[in-house]
Amino acid sequence: MKVGVPKEIKTHEYRVGLTPGAVREYVAAGHGVVVETNAGAGIGASDDNYRKAGAVVLNSAREVFASSEMIVKVKEPQPSEWTQLRENQILFTYLHLAPDPEQAKGLLKSGCTAIAYETVTDAQGGLPLLAPMSEVAGRLSIEAAGAALRRSAGGRGLLIGGVPGVQPARVVVIGGGVVGTHAARMAAGLGAEVTILDRSISRLRELDELFEGRVRTRYSTLDALEGEVFASDVVIGAVLVPGASAPKLVTRSMLGSMRKGSVIVDVAIDQGGCFETSRPTTHAEPTYEVDGVIHYCVANMPGAVPLTSSQALNNATLPFGLALANKGFSAVLENPHLRAGLNVYRGRLTYKAVAESLGLPFSPIEQAAA
Repeated sequence: MKVGVPKEIKTHEYRVGLTPGAVREYVAAGHGVVVETNAGAGIGASDDNYRKAGAVVLNSAREVFASSEMIVKVKEPQPSEWTQLRENQILFTYLHLAPDPEQAKGLLKSGCTAIAYETVTDAQGGLPLLAPMSEVAGRLSIEAAGAALRRSAGGRGLLIGGVPGVQPARVVVIGGGVVGTHAARMAAGLGAEVTILDRSISRLRELDELFEGRVRTRYSTLDALEGEVFASDVVIGAVLVPGASAPKLVTRSMLGSMRKGSVIVDVAIDQGGCFETSRPTTHAEPTYEVDGVIHYCVANMPGAVPLTSSQALNNATLPFGLALANKGFSAVLENPHLRAGLNVYRGRLTYKAVAESLGLPFSPIEQAAA
């Protein structure tokens, strides 16, 4: 199969769909790889690095899209990209379609087969292609919160870990999944006072054992959520409903009772965000203020550390990408975990949560591929 890797064009996105090491694996498996020039610049990988790995370097994204049977990316295709997709072409990348009707319409119109990293599953019921970026984003969320808490950034002027004799920041993490766990680990490591809210008792037990009492856990009720958010200096939104839009857990009216200069970091912004006042921002302008509360809602947080992120992502995506390259669409039909990643197939939405979020018809893969 001919596999194409265009350069990412989302604002301040420096990751790359395939590293030179991953390209070498595809080539060793008998596949051809074409890479847009400078696609790997953000991770320090030159065009020569890709040539040595066996890729052909092309001068434009248009050439990559036109000559490839499968496109491997990192972020969701932008308008100039989805118009270049075509029928019988496979797109393998993050999509986050639920809050993005325009992209969904673009992919449906293209007739392509779109497989979303964020809904591919594993034998344990996890999301193995989302997990590595969730780990990165969870850890980065505390760094972002620390910067936003500075007085020069509009925050309270508070050091997350405090110093001896001074109260540290109170950090509340909404959601005890991968993002929440890594955010809590970073915050607790810095010395913050950390609470995790979740609605799974079994997960709260696991977190209690994992952190050995260094982090508080609370079952997430409306009372608990309000009490913790109102008393916090930092709130990390780490809620995930696979494929669907994130629930709006913190309302606009709640902001009035929060501390002035406190910080919200909405890691769920790719799925629409879990705060009512969230809207996507970029690394160029990462924050804004609503009712005295600083909002950090960067939709591609791991793009800030592309070397770490690209390597971690490629480690996870490589087996699935090779399966697609080896077998084409048959891999989706044979592998239930890849099948869970199928969001769009030849003009139809094949992921129920996405269809419901967008208010569009849902077509089970058995029906769509019939």
